[in-house]
Amino acid sequence: MLAKSGSNYTPSDDEPFMNDRQKAYFRDKLIAWKEDILRESKNTIENLKQENNQQADIADRASSETDRALELRTRDRQRKLIAKIDAALMRIKEDTYGYCEVTGEPIGLRRLDARPIATLSIEAQEAHELREKVHRDD
Repeated sequence: MLAKSGSNYTPSDDEPFMNDRQKAYFRDKLIAWKEDILRESKNTIENLKQENNQQADIADRASSETDRALELRTRDRQRKLIAKIDAALMRIKEDTYGYCEVTGEPIGLRRLDARPIATLSIEAQEAHELREKVHRDD
């Protein structure tokens, strides 16, 4: 999931937050991530087509079906991830990328670099997870 730009640029707290260079860095990173997911998905489809043969042994067939189900669940999660990547790319276009949905404060470059689809600051994310835990315990 490396940025395509080919440079060794890394966003820094020493520069204005979400300047054009940072936006380009995160846009490239998100696009490369999406392309990786789509490439893996295409490989999965090809593998599933090739594995379409019937196995005589019931244990082999069961194992193959389990593997296929796991792969399809993984692809479904990645489909949802692509939607989040697309939403992040839209936020970059709209100049709202990098700002917490709850507080409006900058999310932080290190967090965005680690999780470029983040929509909450660490503090807001922790509060969200705490509320989820409380509701789950009810």
